[in-house]
Amino acid sequence: MLRNSIAALASLLGATSAFEFYTFDGPGSPSCHNVVEVHNATSVAEMASLVKDAARRGLQVRAGGKGHMWYDTQCSDDATVIIRTEFVNGISDFDLEGGSVVVEGGVTFFQLAEYLHERGANIGTGLVNWNITLGGSIAMGAHRTSLREDAVVVGGVLALDIIDGNGDVRQVERDESSEEWLAASTSLGLLGIIARIKMQIFPETKVYAMQTTLQENDVLNGDIYKLISPYLTANFWWWPSQHKFHWRTYDIVPTNTSSQLGFQSTFSVTALEAGAAVVLLNSGKYSSIPNLAAEGIFFGLWDKPNFHDKVTDAEITDWPIYGWNYDVLIGGLYPGQKPEWEYGLKGYTLELAFPVTRANEVLKRIRALFDAETAKGMPMASTYRSGINIKFGKAHFDLLGQVTTDTADGQDWSKGAIMFDFPSFRPSLGDEKRYNEAFYINLANTLVDEFPCRPHWTKNTRDVFKRAVKNLDPSYLSRFKAVRQKFDPKGIYRSVVGEIIGMYD
Repeated sequence: MLRNSIAALASLLGATSAFEFYTFDGPGSPSCHNVVEVHNATSVAEMASLVKDAARRGLQVRAGGKGHMWYDTQCSDDATVIIRTEFVNGISDFDLEGGSVVVEGGVTFFQLAEYLHERGANIGTGLVNWNITLGGSIAMGAHRTSLREDAVVVGGVLALDIIDGNGDVRQVERDESSEEWLAASTSLGLLGIIARIKMQIFPETKVYAMQTTLQENDVLNGDIYKLISPYLTANFWWWPSQHKFHWRTYDIVPTNTSSQLGFQSTFSVTALEAGAAVVLLNSGKYSSIPNLAAEGIFFGLWDKPNFHDKVTDAEITDWPIYGWNYDVLIGGLYPGQKPEWEYGLKGYTLELAFPVTRANEVLKRIRALFDAETAKGMPMASTYRSGINIKFGKAHFDLLGQVTTDTADGQDWSKGAIMFDFPSFRPSLGDEKRYNEAFYINLANTLVDEFPCRPHWTKNTRDVFKRAVKNLDPSYLSRFKAVRQKFDPKGIYRSVVGEIIGMYD
């Protein structure tokens, strides 16, 4: 990368020239504003050495994975060194009988899935998107959409090696009674760089995917817990202007159930599809009509399976779908296609978690906010190709997790959480604000103010984090801070999020 070379040259000359570090959306979408160096580390030892050097020079340090960051909250606003983990991606110590494997922090789910599948194994349901590193996903508390099984990735972690603020590697073993473990389980990168992970593994399985269209009222007034909890994993895709939901369910099937090898992609688009979508959605900056039309088109497309045959790449047209664990649950990109953001389909997002016991109230309140805009003559729509993603997470206790329990808000989180994940198209015109931008701001503020909720740690703006702090358990924040001070006494792993939640007061 050019900016890596510039940073290295500046370092050799004794100068620091700050630049922006981008989210996966590229230029114009900064995740950090004041980066002075970016290093493509290739080993744990090199990462540790880079941390020691940055600490000696009084610079901040942040890990950079493959990318699951939407806003400028990855770093602090002080001079920061980014250590990219993508090339620290070794896999070793595979032991199917013992049920474990060791991966370095930069390994992606796609890399691990292929490695394990070749050896007749998988990592169960602790899955997130194909392009996210294991270290990054554990740090941010990533989850799979499940109420029946462990939903967070860290639910399958047996031990973590973390490079602390002194550049030393500390091992934290799974121990639910350990404050270090409870902090490391969702660390936000504030304890240090996750360098290695020992993970549970299981014999490979086949699964099915099934999708049904539900009328909106059947979900808003239905038993949401009953619709989701029986399955290995399940979620909703909400189409607000269509007043409908897609209800997606998955579960394990006997290996001989079907010879089909389905492979899912949520993000793959062709250049032609992307070009048409950019034109239509950009025109939606000025009028609701293109946005309503776009949601109708996307709904029709998502009604069909977003699956291809893994061997032939042929489109699969009928539900249910069958295939290997990871291919069906997550998948990746189709051959010859690119993810939408590489074609200029950039996005904003909002994700908040609520107790699943409050799910109906939350969704009805959101529906009321949509209806209020329609009454004003400004109907709103989903401008994302799969609608609004409604996900779920089984309760899992740690200090900063979205699905943690026994918090001071007095709410019942024991049955798990519902995650409202609302991505939307970011226009490339003018000020890049969306049609009726005030609706999105009011939606976020209303949900944070009226309901017990927790923010997804990489999918919200600084303003949302500031507003949501009141919903976090003060005692859990205090306990996490105590561990952070032990791991990083000088605070070199500081981030905007860490500052907002009071880790450096």
